[in-house]
Amino acid sequence: MDKITGIGNALVDSLVHITDDAELERLKLPKGSMQLIDEQQYAALSREMNRLSPKCATGGSAANAMLALARLGRKPGFIGKTGDDEMGRFYAGTMSAAGADIHVAHSSLPTGVASTFISPDGQRTFATFLGAAATLEPADIRPEMIEGSRYLYLEGYLVQNHALIDRAVEIAKQVGAKVCLDLASYNIVEQDRAYFERLVSGSVDIVFANEEESRAFTGLEPEAAAERMATMCDTVIVKLGAAGSMARSRSVRGGAARVPAGRVEHVVDTTAAGDFFTAGFMYALTEGCDLETCLRTGTLLSTAVIQVTGTALSDEKWSEIRKETDALCK
Repeated sequence: MDKITGIGNALVDSLVHITDDAELERLKLPKGSMQLIDEQQYAALSREMNRLSPKCATGGSAANAMLALARLGRKPGFIGKTGDDEMGRFYAGTMSAAGADIHVAHSSLPTGVASTFISPDGQRTFATFLGAAATLEPADIRPEMIEGSRYLYLEGYLVQNHALIDRAVEIAKQVGAKVCLDLASYNIVEQDRAYFERLVSGSVDIVFANEEESRAFTGLEPEAAAERMATMCDTVIVKLGAAGSMARSRSVRGGAARVPAGRVEHVVDTTAAGDFFTAGFMYALTEGCDLETCLRTGTLLSTAVIQVTGTALSDEKWSEIRKETDALCK
């Protein structure tokens, strides 16, 4: 069984539903984006959030994916950084209880929080105070944390820290792990496109992107973007929302595949949809499935999580999902 270890921002998600996207305009948050905010902005935004009675959950892109893998019965690893505070203890305890092998360093800064605004159509917009997560540095990543992993999963939100990413990639290659990268957010890609291009073409084996991110990365529409990215690395997955997903691969059986989205009567919250898709895809990949089955397994998980707020699927739902993934991956 191939182990997967993720490196990412260890954040607590603070989630609220808004009744009108005008709220985002008032707060100067572009819908669907991830904006980094400082401690002063976070304090002001928290007052707005508290007015709307937020729910809290463990978050961060890589952590969400590793959490879902743990709930599928795997023993993934996670590397991140929190404050030595109540939120940090909540974070580590939740991840460990789910079955993840965690390596969480501590900072004098408070644990980071992703203030998440969920629009009526389920789209989410993030205002993220990184806090302790921003202090994750190359020295915090050691070979023994990744050794034994078949895959190292990197969230694109970390790419702004070039030294950290370079160190992670160096260790992955040293211990024989393949590198997976999620492009994270279209605005993150736009801000650092040249480095993303060097990273994907020189160090990454598997890339996950949604249609906006693939467009920001290549300047092309999703189909052509997938073809372009497939010339740069081994495997490319482009998530198309309601239009499903597609993939191209040199090494995974099938070579090319496209599947429709899952059927959903009402989208509650798209938070972690891409992360859960990644978990499903990687689960099937490590089971030796073909490309289409990997996409279908990713779709199964993303369809489930967009029907709840945050990532809080019930134990009964996870039991149902495990049965369905087993059937898909036979």
